[in-house]
Amino acid sequence: MECDVCGRSMWRWPLAPTVWEEEIWSCLWCHAATHVGGEWFEILRPPYLPMGMRWERAVADGLTAGVSHAFGIFDRTLCGIQESGMSPSDHWWLPEREDACGACREAANVIDDRWPQAMRGENARASVARRL
Repeated sequence: MECDVCGRSMWRWPLAPTVWEEEIWSCLWCHAATHVGGEWFEILRPPYLPMGMRWERAVADGLTAGVSHAFGIFDRTLCGIQESGMSPSDHWWLPEREDACGACREAANVIDDRWPQAMRGENARASVARRL
């Protein structure tokens, strides 16, 4: 599948199909996600979100205390750390905070710059609802 944001190839998550048989595709370049299938949509493309609303804070036993990392895709932080049992927390990762990982902040800025301005509007990415 081609990413509608940047035109690069997307990667399909190796998840077992859900009750609604949803597939999740992620772009390795701009981190855009596309959900195919599901109960309510045939294609769901979440809109652009600013950096402070895009990533949750990563939680894992092996992460350094006092440093806030962004939980990226493929069970890694944006700076590339992968720990057993890592998961996103219920809290946003805030890049402007003093304890935010500098490498995660740098990666977040690079990823954010990869989203064209034309694709940043609320309705810039088209979702296609199932016809009943």
